[in-house]
Amino acid sequence: MAWYAYCIGEKQAFPELARHRKPVPMESVLGVSGNQVFLYPASDLAVIVSEHNPQEALNQKSGVDHARVIADCFQHSTVLPFRFGTIFNDDEALRKSVRSNQRQFLGNIDKLRGKTEMHLKIFVDDCCAKEIDRHFAPAESVGREYLSNLRENAARTRERQTRARAVSFQMHRLFVPLDEEVSCRLTESGKMVLDIAHLIDRKCVERYQNKFSSTSAMMKECQMQLSGPWPPYHFVHRLTRGAHAPAAAAAAEKAPVAPALQPAMA
Repeated sequence: MAWYAYCIGEKQAFPELARHRKPVPMESVLGVSGNQVFLYPASDLAVIVSEHNPQEALNQKSGVDHARVIADCFQHSTVLPFRFGTIFNDDEALRKSVRSNQRQFLGNIDKLRGKTEMHLKIFVDDCCAKEIDRHFAPAESVGREYLSNLRENAARTRERQTRARAVSFQMHRLFVPLDEEVSCRLTESGKMVLDIAHLIDRKCVERYQNKFSSTSAMMKECQMQLSGPWPPYHFVHRLTRGAHAPAAAAAAEKAPVAPALQPAMA
């Protein structure tokens, strides 16, 4: 039997596992394709899974169901989310993966216990975008004009990077997170978008939300969006990068399985 995996949690957080060595159904929790979700005991850990038919395609609704199950488990335990589409071919593959990575999993749970992720999305006008479009020379151009355009393009890129760093530094100073992950991209409408994930104590969520309200009112030049609290998707990825990659390799031909224990959401 193949198992679809959602996340790893602490066994002690689920009292129903106290007297069981076999998978136990989670009451009133359905996962991908409407399948019953189970708590799969593995030493001091619980792997949250549901039965899976490898021939069945995953879709957008499957992704929503995946995130919903993780969020439900996050209410009871510190969790290490699996990436959407992580499948174990059978019981042995699941147990072997947990055994080989158990020390790291337990260590990561200790590091993330009592913490949650808040996600900031900041839209900043990119004054360089239209300039680049106007001055950009085709690749077949030669000579001084082409080299000059390359230099101008590089200068604008540095200016954009400097501005993005300044905004992210300001966010760090204002919110004082325990840890952070930052990425920046351009939109077709001519804006820079900073995606900032902040790791904070769960008991500080209300304080963080209040700080967001005052900050968004103060920074008129930026449009800001806040979501969370989330399971610590980005920070699980950082802790487990490069580890456990072959966990679902055997199922790769059946479904687009990605390395386990990477962020399930952006």
